[in-house]
Amino acid sequence: MSTITQDRVPGAATGPATRPQYRVTGRRVLRSEWSKLWTLRSTWITLGLGLLALLAFGTIAALRYKSLTSTGGRMDPDFADATSVSLTLFGVRFGQLALGVLGVLFAAGEYSTGMIRSTLAAVPRRLPVLWSKAAVYGVVAVLVGLAGAFGGFLIVDAVVSGTPAHLGLSGNEVLRALFGAGLYLALVGVIGIALGMLLRSVAGGISVLVAALLLVPGLVSLLPSSWRADVAQYLPSNAGESLYSLHPATGMLSAGAGALVLIGWTVLALAGAAYRLLRKDA
Repeated sequence: MSTITQDRVPGAATGPATRPQYRVTGRRVLRSEWSKLWTLRSTWITLGLGLLALLAFGTIAALRYKSLTSTGGRMDPDFADATSVSLTLFGVRFGQLALGVLGVLFAAGEYSTGMIRSTLAAVPRRLPVLWSKAAVYGVVAVLVGLAGAFGGFLIVDAVVSGTPAHLGLSGNEVLRALFGAGLYLALVGVIGIALGMLLRSVAGGISVLVAALLLVPGLVSLLPSSWRADVAQYLPSNAGESLYSLHPATGMLSAGAGALVLIGWTVLALAGAAYRLLRKDA
């Protein structure tokens, strides 16, 4: 009785086909977060609203200023010391809400849908998820902020040409203020990411963001006058305002000090988000 022998290739798999093993790398986590960001419909809508706020409100303010100067009537006190930069950045307070809220949605939305479990199963070390979200969204926010600041300045400066507000783009302080606006909006977006990961709630994150940027500065005015100035200048919104103000007002930090304070707030928020991400289950 003859036997049939089958030659086997050394090293060939004899069992069921195995799936290829993929390593979790920083580049792959970044690519994943980039894909998540642009698959959200809210991304396109909210970024569009943020950019529109920067362009539209600045243009409206410039047209209002132009009409006041051309008629020779009584100048509105809000426009008495207006410049091309201040008119351009009139919409920053509206743009910051759009970019900050989108940051919260991008981070906390995964907890609302339960997708965060799949994300953390794919990236067991967890922290790269936070850093990647912050990096991806920070880059997008700074690009939108710079596009709105520089695009709006070109429009506004053309509108107010021939008036005392006209500056031109050649001045160093003008460039510093416009770049400062982009940096401020990017850091607000990253703070939104941190709040979303920290609170794990879209409503909670948006509430804290709005309170920090809009409500707390108003409440500080209730403090005794001896404390008010010392506290107010270190709030995130006031520190950020020194970044994009052409000439910081009395009681405001310098641009460099304001940047350090705002970066400190951002690091503090990210540290809280990192701590909860490591210590608490999804």
